[in-house]
Amino acid sequence: MPDTVSAPAKINISLHIVGRRADGYHNIESVFALVPGLADSLEISSAEPGSGCRVEPQLTGCPPERNLVHRAWAAYAAATGFAPSVLVRLTKRIPTGAGLGGGSSDAAAMLRWLQGKAGAAALDAQALNALAAGIGADVPFFLLGGPALAEGIGERLTPLDLDLSAFTLVLALPQVHISTPWAYAELDAHPELKNHTSPGTDCLTSTTSAHKRRVSLSPVVARNDFEVVVFPAHKALRVVKEQLLSLGAACAVMSGSGAALAALFRDDGLAHKAAEAVRLNGVPVHVEAL
Repeated sequence: MPDTVSAPAKINISLHIVGRRADGYHNIESVFALVPGLADSLEISSAEPGSGCRVEPQLTGCPPERNLVHRAWAAYAAATGFAPSVLVRLTKRIPTGAGLGGGSSDAAAMLRWLQGKAGAAALDAQALNALAAGIGADVPFFLLGGPALAEGIGERLTPLDLDLSAFTLVLALPQVHISTPWAYAELDAHPELKNHTSPGTDCLTSTTSAHKRRVSLSPVVARNDFEVVVFPAHKALRVVKEQLLSLGAACAVMSGSGAALAALFRDDGLAHKAAEAVRLNGVPVHVEAL
């Protein structure tokens, strides 16, 4: 009987690019939150001994050995010697190139499965986190399984007591692919650009609220430094963000390097009306009570 493992999406509620490092990577400060209702799934079954890890279907334009699921399997095998032959049937629901971490989540799901099967060969938490960071900057977050502040290249995680239960998420999924290396390069080329917060639209939570439902006790400001370079190149994304705010969102922010836009609504009815309005403009939408 195959094992089925869920690989949820994530959103960046805030994303600040601290600066470029000597090794070419960038340090960030970001608040990550999971989107459990939007998830890929991995159906993992035993395969012929010696066949390694086979992922089906093969992703378009991605050689099998570059698939992050395969890379996670190979990295774990190299670190532990535990290398079960498996067939992984990957069902993709998280759009690629949307800033939602789908590939990283798939890799983390593979690592969680291997860790649960490895017995005495299993890695300690610190070693597993380091291995995950070597696969992709977002992979350690998906191993954590809850809201977190990410620092460094994303591998230094601090769990957050972040309560978003007062909100309904409207996640707009424009069918635009944004290259993360391109977005970083544009920011590096234009250091004068700053993403200034807008009072009244960016403050997601506060310590006091007239709203009767719970809010987080820690203020969170929704912002994304990539917007200053992505929006001029993809003007339709700014239009979607402004539409979500005009329809009553407490905040709207691009996730990762885009193109997904996450809007949080305190009123569930308004959230569903906004989602329908965005869909009428031809943009797919995922709605979820957090």
